[in-house]
Amino acid sequence: MTRNILIAAAFAGLLATPALAAPHALNAFVADYDADKNGEVTQAEFEAGRAARYKATDANGDGWVSDAEYLAEFEPRLDARLAKSDKSAEDKLADRQREVRQTHVRFGVLDKDKDGKMSKAEYDASGARAFAEQDKDKNGKVSAADALIKQAQAKPAN
Repeated sequence: MTRNILIAAAFAGLLATPALAAPHALNAFVADYDADKNGEVTQAEFEAGRAARYKATDANGDGWVSDAEYLAEFEPRLDARLAKSDKSAEDKLADRQREVRQTHVRFGVLDKDKDGKMSKAEYDASGARAFAEQDKDKNGKVSAADALIKQAQAKPAN
């Protein structure tokens, strides 16, 4: 019984700890794309944010995104998140190295035709999947309500 209480307390602590969210964790998703800061992201806000991000990521304006451009767009956001973390410098460095490696992996996954160039269509397909995954109630908006649905879906049946 004590073991179960300790496990439950540790799990509750994980939920309460402000962790470095993956780019598509719900709280990071809303923070990244909620243009009007009303606590929810509409499909239109998301698409506008993604279009602006793609344009900014294509730093040389050649119509496609390289692995280096993809990383260069992500690094300032990563560094800002790490700067807010209360982790040790050593842990922040490890997190940064892990996330940079993961960025290269994500680029490889998004580059569906494996030509070393992420097209706007490849980028948009990824965004559509991300929005659909976050919009649990399928109302065209991503908000805290979707997090509650996700939590309910994750609970094991008794």
